[in-house]
Amino acid sequence: MDQNPDRRARILLINPNSLGATTALMVAIARSAAVAGFDIVGATATRAPQMIVSAEALEAAAAEVEEIARTHRASPDGIIVAAFGDPGLAGIRAAMKLPAVGIGESSMLEAAAGGRRFGVATTTPLLKSKIEALPDALGLRSRYTGTRFAEGDPQELMRDPAQLRAALAGAVEACIAQDGAEAIIIGGGPLGEAARELQPIFTVPVIAPIPSAVRRIIRLVTA
Repeated sequence: MDQNPDRRARILLINPNSLGATTALMVAIARSAAVAGFDIVGATATRAPQMIVSAEALEAAAAEVEEIARTHRASPDGIIVAAFGDPGLAGIRAAMKLPAVGIGESSMLEAAAGGRRFGVATTTPLLKSKIEALPDALGLRSRYTGTRFAEGDPQELMRDPAQLRAALAGAVEACIAQDGAEAIIIGGGPLGEAARELQPIFTVPVIAPIPSAVRRIIRLVTA
């Protein structure tokens, strides 16, 4: 990072989903978690579904995420991949020297801090295999208690914020009561607002992935 004290560092948040409104929401959440001296800007995929709900769509999104990163490579000081399966993150790291993080890995590392057992509450059962690959890749399998899915169609839940919160709250409760999780991640960038609203309801940490990624990328950029 440039040491000029008057220069603001720029973080590029890439939304692998193709809905601009979701990008705006996630950028707003990221900005609220950033510290002074950091700007968050968003970029939105165009070839993916508006909401990625399947493993196939997540895999397909990786190539465009990498393209977006390469297109913007001259301007940011760091990159956040804002889909929970972190599509394209490995390719960005292989091709570029910029610090890059995913919201999936960042939230799991935060959830597991101090040896905590952690679970995931989310809305997309077709992504189960992708979610469960993350703790293996991070060496956190022994601390991972599993993923619980909110009842209801993911697309319909996103259209009704109150229903989404209630359904996710049920999944969080199952993570705690049935799986013994000591921290729960709300698994998905588009679920960021619901994650913030659920945090005060529970006595165990409920972790929002976007702020986790912001904290991590700031540490990497300022290191």
